[in-house]
Amino acid sequence: MAVTTFIPQVWNARLLHNFYERSIANVITTPAGEIRGNKLIFNNVSDVAVKDYTGSVSFDDLTTSKVELDMDIKKMWAFKVNDVDAVQAAGDLVDAHTQEASSKMQTAMDKAILDEGLKTSNEVTKVGEEKAYDLIVKSNTILNKNKVPKNERFTVINAEVLEELHLDPRFTLHYTILENGVIEGASINGTTLVYSEELNGGEFAILTLHKSAIGFGTQLQETEAMRLESDFADGIRGLQVAGAKTLRPKAVVKYVEE
Repeated sequence: MAVTTFIPQVWNARLLHNFYERSIANVITTPAGEIRGNKLIFNNVSDVAVKDYTGSVSFDDLTTSKVELDMDIKKMWAFKVNDVDAVQAAGDLVDAHTQEASSKMQTAMDKAILDEGLKTSNEVTKVGEEKAYDLIVKSNTILNKNKVPKNERFTVINAEVLEELHLDPRFTLHYTILENGVIEGASINGTTLVYSEELNGGEFAILTLHKSAIGFGTQLQETEAMRLESDFADGIRGLQVAGAKTLRPKAVVKYVEE
């Protein structure tokens, strides 16, 4: 057994494919316009001024500002395989060996994104016996008042919230939770529902946001194979780095049960 023919690009491709299939990252965040070294670059364009027409037209200069974000989230994985070359040659076996690593990375990255969202100071206040359904409607009212676009809005919920919604006659019972967390067939007040148990550690919480609210980016920085001296096996290890930052503070609202 040897690792001389190890091709990191093969493993990286499957790791990232499996990661994005399961992660909420692609669904609820906006990607970086550029990755430069260990930094994510997001471009913000200035607003266009709307004026009264008086017979002449003046043109405004649009400026682009850059937001730079360090990829300071660093997660690693390492596992053994009997023969790297054999697994790699088999093709399909690569997925079997990378799915668990991708799943763990997805959990860690999703938590980082949702923790960033929960930092918002925009909060919904619960009044009396209001239920989760009401709180989601009220969250969207706040976004409406903040003039946040109505398309690409998402409400992230966990099992406790989903249970309460399930018992509410206003909520549909005909839905499917997709692999990336999207609750297909169910929306409230125009927002797509997304399920994640990484929200608030599984405790009752609701996070409503526009896709542009949080910027996120990730990359596999290192993937390498080696012969393990202490075992009759090969070792594969990797380092995944990421960054998450709120870009539009007015486009995210939370409710956290106390």
